[in-house]
Amino acid sequence: MGEDSPRVGGFSAGLAVILNGEDGKKKLLKNRLLSCCDDLGQQSVERTLEYVFGLPNRSLNSLTGPVDRNFIRSVIRSDFSRYNVNLSDAHDERDGICINSQSGNRPGVIGLEESSICGDIKVIKSPFLIESMAMFSSARASACVWKGKWMYEVMLETSGIQQLGWATLSCPFTDHKGVGDADDSYAYDGRRVSKWNKDAETYGQSWVVGDIIGCCIDLDRDEILFYRNGNSLGVAFQGIRKLGPGFGYYPAVSLSQGERCELNFGARPFKYPIEGYLPLQAPPFESYFVTQLLQCWSRLLDMHSVERAEHSLVQKLRRVKRSVSLEEIFNPASYAICEELFSITEADVGITEYMVWGPLLSFMFEVFGFPAPHDYSSLDKVVEVLLQFQGSHLLFEHILNALSCGCKIASLVLTDCPYSGSYSHLALTCHLLRREELMVLWWKSSDFEFLFEGFLSQKTPNKQDLDSMIPTVWWPGSCEDASYEGNMMLTTTALSESISKIEEKHRDLCRLVIQFIPPTNPPQLPGAVFRTFLQGLLLKNRGAERNIPPPGVSSNSVLVSIYTVVLHFLSEGFALGDICGWLKSCKADVGFLHRGGEQSFPVHLFLKNDPHRADISRLGGSYSHLSKLHPTIDHEMEVIRWHEGCMDSEETRVTHSTRQKPCCCSSYDSDFPRNFKVPAKYLAKGSGGHCSSIPERSAHVAAECSDGSLNDEITDKPSSSDQSEPEYGYRQVHHMKSVPKDTNMSTTTLREEELLDALLWLYHVGLAPNFKQASYYMTHQAQSISLLEETDKQIRERACNEQLRHLKEARNEYREEVTDCVRHCAWYRISLFSRWKQRGMYAMCMWVVQLLLVLSNMDSVFIYIPEYYLEALVDCFHVLRKSDPPFVPSTIFIKRGLSSFVTFLVTHFNDPRISSADLRDLLLQSISVLVQYREYLATFESNEAATQRMPKALLSAFDNRSWSPVTNILLRLCKGSGFSFSKNGESSSSSVLFQRLLREACISDEGLFSSFLNRLFNTLSWTMTEFSVSVREMQEKYQVIEFQQRKCCVRFDLSCNLTRILEFCTREIPQVFLSGPDTNLRRLTELVVFILNHITSAADAEFFDLSLRRHSQPPEKVNRGMILAPLVGIILNLLDATNSAQYRQNNDLLDVFASMDCPDTVQYGFQYLLDYNWDGSFQGEAFVAKYEQLENFLSLLTCRTVLQHDKVDTVGDTDLDDSLCCICYACEADAQIAPCSHRSCYGCITRHLLNCQRCFFCNTTITDVSKIG
Repeated sequence: MGEDSPRVGGFSAGLAVILNGEDGKKKLLKNRLLSCCDDLGQQSVERTLEYVFGLPNRSLNSLTGPVDRNFIRSVIRSDFSRYNVNLSDAHDERDGICINSQSGNRPGVIGLEESSICGDIKVIKSPFLIESMAMFSSARASACVWKGKWMYEVMLETSGIQQLGWATLSCPFTDHKGVGDADDSYAYDGRRVSKWNKDAETYGQSWVVGDIIGCCIDLDRDEILFYRNGNSLGVAFQGIRKLGPGFGYYPAVSLSQGERCELNFGARPFKYPIEGYLPLQAPPFESYFVTQLLQCWSRLLDMHSVERAEHSLVQKLRRVKRSVSLEEIFNPASYAICEELFSITEADVGITEYMVWGPLLSFMFEVFGFPAPHDYSSLDKVVEVLLQFQGSHLLFEHILNALSCGCKIASLVLTDCPYSGSYSHLALTCHLLRREELMVLWWKSSDFEFLFEGFLSQKTPNKQDLDSMIPTVWWPGSCEDASYEGNMMLTTTALSESISKIEEKHRDLCRLVIQFIPPTNPPQLPGAVFRTFLQGLLLKNRGAERNIPPPGVSSNSVLVSIYTVVLHFLSEGFALGDICGWLKSCKADVGFLHRGGEQSFPVHLFLKNDPHRADISRLGGSYSHLSKLHPTIDHEMEVIRWHEGCMDSEETRVTHSTRQKPCCCSSYDSDFPRNFKVPAKYLAKGSGGHCSSIPERSAHVAAECSDGSLNDEITDKPSSSDQSEPEYGYRQVHHMKSVPKDTNMSTTTLREEELLDALLWLYHVGLAPNFKQASYYMTHQAQSISLLEETDKQIRERACNEQLRHLKEARNEYREEVTDCVRHCAWYRISLFSRWKQRGMYAMCMWVVQLLLVLSNMDSVFIYIPEYYLEALVDCFHVLRKSDPPFVPSTIFIKRGLSSFVTFLVTHFNDPRISSADLRDLLLQSISVLVQYREYLATFESNEAATQRMPKALLSAFDNRSWSPVTNILLRLCKGSGFSFSKNGESSSSSVLFQRLLREACISDEGLFSSFLNRLFNTLSWTMTEFSVSVREMQEKYQVIEFQQRKCCVRFDLSCNLTRILEFCTREIPQVFLSGPDTNLRRLTELVVFILNHITSAADAEFFDLSLRRHSQPPEKVNRGMILAPLVGIILNLLDATNSAQYRQNNDLLDVFASMDCPDTVQYGFQYLLDYNWDGSFQGEAFVAKYEQLENFLSLLTCRTVLQHDKVDTVGDTDLDDSLCCICYACEADAQIAPCSHRSCYGCITRHLLNCQRCFFCNTTITDVSKIG
């Protein structure tokens, strides 16, 4: 109303000259200033007040007294109220709603009907932030509607199974059924993307934490519909039953265990009001009056800011027209407006929340100014005035609540970048909390931790959100317009800048908390509040890493945000000025992770029995168990110190102090950073999407690690927080106290090592799941692009219309999958893979692996290390290794800083001090992955610990649990040494060094190798049997089921790998089979025949090959030759060894094969090997020689078999000799078992004892075996 009031019409020519050339906004403000003058150009306070309060021109009489707050309040109560009262009193028709006044709430206030609650619903925070503590809980509100159009909003604190909607009294709530599970109840569930009315149907979109769900009911059209963040999901239900007064539809919710949401029936202004729908709870009738009053204050501030900003112009105006000085009325008017506001809230406490969350917060945002630059001065004036009033603390408590909630629900909007998302709420919050009075108010609040987590929340986008955030998508090889690539780059750059701004404000907020000195007795040091918050976060989120986390855990975005803050502090520095003196040994210009030199760690972090750490699993087991078996002693509670790189050899040592710098602080191949200008070239590997193409670099890290070789392209700051102008970055704290640095409270100082400890836990609980999800989308993107390209190729080649139609349908599906994956990959790259974050993660890995290696020399401390140290280290290492585009070239990734990681892997994958078999498997799996790459295998070959310990450790680790990864490692080390390998030139990638070391280990420790060989025989027999069973099951059904086919492929691959290792053993250590007892040779030959029998006896050869088919590999690379080749290699290796003079007089390979009781199977199997098409594996003279060698062996075997069976037939005509072994009937019973005295041949007994220690005749435990004679 005030904006449209009549104003003075014209200006003089002189004033027009003064205003000429100004921009539109400034013209408007100056016009407002000039409108305070009357037609004659005389100074007029009346006209100024008329403008400020939106009154008609000349409606105020001439002043007869001073302009003080009493006078202005009289203007507000008389003139201003008269012109706003009609609109203030206007109410919407609210017929058709009934509110139960017996529910315990104030009249007109809607709450939950206590009697309707089924299960266990707990109010986490007033008024209606609720959580289900039971498996399934339901409740209704205390109001029902039967006519009109109504709505309420639900803010999601979690994104699991929740059913939100409407229900009648006839809808029964049980432990398993809730809203939507009965007639006359209707619900929407965004987790399952379904609507519910007895049965479920697909509806809507998937929801995420922070979403606002609008639940609307239109009883004029008998419809129910839902909105997500103000966007309609469409009509969910039509033709709902009409009900009479008092028997209408109640707002109702059903929540699974641990699910949280906040209900807003109208006690606060709706975030996304829907036109035509009324809130269930009527807004306070004073709300319009308050809004208009705050607009008056806003106009007053505008005029004051113009006078302040354009002081010279004001002087010119005064010379021309004697303009009024606003100082005469600014303070009285501001105080009068506030007095009126507080008088309204004191009269009705219920209006305070609505007023703050609505008009007051909007007013403060308007005053502060968005986007930047911000008007700090005007906001400070508002805050200073408000704080003069007694009820201001309650007001600011609500303001902080509203700002915290705003951070949770704020979405990134592309058109608002870079000041999008929660930036506006965080910027305003940080400025307010620089006042000590408000910081103390926040800290004393019972909701301090809850609000802090809210400020650190960031909303994660779903598929539809990403569609709007990244509207154009491009990937290498796509058929899109060339402009799409540039558009996507611009889009992702803008989003990246927005995230950087938000992260900058998160750091500002955390700095304020770190600086804050709480008013306690005894006094605390800066950092104490932040430490307490981190400890509470750890305590609250115990069990958060489980598949089904317990109720009450923090949102993942909170953990990610605090992780990002702490990582930046430790990697890039705190930028806290003098306050850094409170951080133990803190250097303001160097990040903790990049300092190098002497390092230290307080081991009491592991040894103390803190409540927030008691339940954390340790490497040696639980804390309670360890404290009983290995109680800590005083000297172990001290700080340990070491020099960076002390665990590395001189040859491989790379530290922040050496000439060659680690990857996180040094330059690398000059072409490599430049490749980031075109990140799309890496997308084909599977990452997809774009990120900011400008690598960032912190100046202080460059200063610490400078060696003159830093590339110019990696010198940018990760954000503008530390060096930006005051209105954008860090501002001084108002009235903050400082404590002398020489205080005797240094023992309570927040240490950077504590932050590192928290960082690793945050990574484990918060970041690891996100990186896992990012890896999934990167892998799925590569597969989808491959399928799309293959489909495009088939479309070009197909002529049949019907096939063409199906192919085009498939292409549309694949393209949709690709675009979805590209968007998700782009988002993860933007939010997780910033260059400064990768550098920090790399430095974190360096620091932690050095710490673990140092502590591994202290048994009593090592076992107390939390498991998440090791898990976070390994996961972070592989995330960096697989990052796309790569963080650094793979050739230097380990060599330039992480050689210690290899040392740790090889020395601890079989460490008995690590009680968790899963953790040991994690280390073993890491070795298995790394040795598959030539450049990483080279680091193992150059690592002293790897060459000394790994061969024997691998042999001993080949047990019932770890045989699979050990097999992969041994296979890679032995690669290129077997039959048919040379065709593909793979011998060049083999590790000659480790092959030699393995051979020496087997020879030097006969007991270890004998145990390994026994397990190898048993495991290969088991995998081959399982494979045969799977093939037989599919053959009986004569259909290839995908799941069973995958099982077949896995078991076949394992069998092939194990056979290759057996082949390596026969080549490098033939004496194990040819010298001494023939037990090993007999077991080997039996296994060879066993495998041949399974491979050659398949009834349907075509079906057998089909069961091995992979989608990603051609048939010529996956066939039965994969296992036949190592079998041939085994036979040829033994033949070559038999021909040497060293083994000529030992066990005879021909005799062993010929003595087997299945001569036909042996003959057929060897003939099959000769007839198999080896052209794809061997060519030239080498193959001819080997083929002839195998052919000659078969000829000799045939002759020997005939002779053996003639001898058996001759023996069969006579009585069997009692002295023969009754197990094999081939050897003399020359050994006796004690204590039962049963006899058998020594070979059979020895073989039996490998797997069982009981007599095979009487089951007595064997104590001794002695030879007879």
